[in-house]
Order: sequence, then structure tokens, then C-alpha cells
Amino acid sequence: MSDENDLAARIDAIERGYEYLLAYAAQGRQDDKGSDVRQTLTSMFAALDGLSDLLAAAVRSSSEAAARDAAGFLEAIESDARKARGAIGLVLSRPAISSLLVDNLNASIHLRALLTDVFLAEQALK
Repeated sequence: MSDENDLAARIDAIERGYEYLLAYAAQGRQDDKGSDVRQTLTSMFAALDGLSDLLAAAVRSSSEAAARDAAGFLEAIESDARKARGAIGLVLSRPAISSLLVDNLNASIHLRALLTDVFLAEQALK
């Protein structure tokens, strides 16, 4: 898989995952039995590993000036991805994943910052 395709697949996993998490949070579940939430979170967790490197490479491929101008944003993505991945990892470590736990994850500024970063990067790279 090319880096461009890998990046697109990761962004898709994050965006689709978040949409699923919003629906899951509204279900009032006490645990995750019979749901896809654990697999969804696992996919998001995996997608975040190395995401900032792929985004940096995509920006650099457009031009060195773009990479220089976007350096601060790329640093923010690296930090936001690390923090969001940590929050997802915490949720995955629980034996039961309730709707309330996922609702709190959805409300996390770290996950929201990451989503905004991903949306901006996705549009900027088009």
C-alpha cells in the first residue's frame, strides 16, 4: 500500500470510528458485549500509530516551503495523535466499555483536537 493510500485509510478509520463512537455513546450500554466498539477503537488506535509521520511526508511531498510553513501544525498533530491514542488505549484497557465511558472519550479535548487536525489536513492535501 502506498503512503498516500495508507494515509487515506487511516484517516477514514479515524473518521468512521468517531461516527460509530457517537452512535455508541447514545445507546445507554453498560458494557460492550455484542457490539463492535472494541474493534472500532482498536482500528482507531492502530491508525494513530505513525499518523503524524505519514502526514508530514505528504506535506513534504508537495514542497519544502509547505513543509516549513506547516511545521508547527505538524508538531500539533504529532502531540494530538499521541494524546488521543493514549485516551483510546485507556478505554481499551477496561474490561467493559460503557456508553458513558465512550461519551467521555468523545468529549475529550484530545480526541476533538485530533479530529479537527485530521479534517484540516485532509482538505489541505486535496
